[in-house]
Amino acid sequence: MNEAHPSTNPRPKFQGRSDFARELRAAVEKALAGADKRHTGGWRIALKSLIVFAWAVGAYLTLILWASSWWLVLLCMLALVLGVAAIGFNVQHDGGHHSYSSRGFANRLAALSLDVVGGSSYVWHHKHNILHHTYPNISGYDDDLEAAPFLRLAYHQRRHWFHRFQHFYAWLIYGGLSIKWQLFDDFWAVIRGRIGQHRMPRPRRIQLAFFVLGKLLFYGWALALPLILHPVHVVLPLYLLCAGLLGIVLAVVFQLAHCVDQARLLEMPSGDKPIPRGFFEHQLDTTVNFANRNIVATWYLGGLNYQIEHHLFPRVSHINYPLIAPVVRAVCDRHGVAYRETPSICGALASHWRFLKRLGRGMQLEAGAAAS
Repeated sequence: MNEAHPSTNPRPKFQGRSDFARELRAAVEKALAGADKRHTGGWRIALKSLIVFAWAVGAYLTLILWASSWWLVLLCMLALVLGVAAIGFNVQHDGGHHSYSSRGFANRLAALSLDVVGGSSYVWHHKHNILHHTYPNISGYDDDLEAAPFLRLAYHQRRHWFHRFQHFYAWLIYGGLSIKWQLFDDFWAVIRGRIGQHRMPRPRRIQLAFFVLGKLLFYGWALALPLILHPVHVVLPLYLLCAGLLGIVLAVVFQLAHCVDQARLLEMPSGDKPIPRGFFEHQLDTTVNFANRNIVATWYLGGLNYQIEHHLFPRVSHINYPLIAPVVRAVCDRHGVAYRETPSICGALASHWRFLKRLGRGMQLEAGAAAS
């Protein structure tokens, strides 16, 4: 195991592009062209954006202005949480990957929706696009694996006695991590100029202005306005409950693609050795699809259940994932590359449960722990 501090090592490099990667890219481009599809979402993602924003705004206004009975408050709160998550899944995610529109301004505007709902599109770009998408499931580089000491999500992380029970308590931790993210993490990343142990350029001028304005806007609608209309003892518990539920929804959806027992976990190669596989092969080794035939889940999750296609082609809008998925699978079959998927959401949740249990007890996963 490589014990060196991640920030002292050069970032790992993959082997050169293989025949498999070249054929896969060409086949997907041909499929999109043959169906007369652009890489972006077109009118369908624009319509979807209107629906999810109307959903979230309607739930919010009903909650703070009209909900009086406890059952209506809980119903509106749940609708708001799911609506905000839908904005992240369907609008912000594509915008952050420049697949929302062919126009840069529209992509930037879609990405900034994250700032409105409590995150930072600037920090997210470095954490998600650069670290996670380049190095999924590589210990010390994929920051999505870092939840120590509360959770053990990688083999290089120290195992504590309480990790034996993490498959029971992890779901509550996910909620707490969301609150921590909204109130602390983005600020700390900007102040330190780091995500974990990896350097991140601090935002300047317009980037910093958007960061500050986004935080003010979020705290304004999430806390300030409700506190003007309602007492503190009502607003704060509801905020914590909403933020906690949102964290659980977001974390579970993203964990079902990588932190499952079919996906591989890797360590950094020692010295200057490259990762012993190509970039495309690595994405397929560490990513698992789920519930691809569930059209409701696909619509709501913004295609995040097609994580294989997303990791291979992040600049293709999620609108097109059902179209290119059979093409990706066919090329994988021809080259003998594993295409991993779980048929249902329940099956994916069970796989994540097993992942947490086995990591917590120091056991190997079914797919094996590949030490690079």
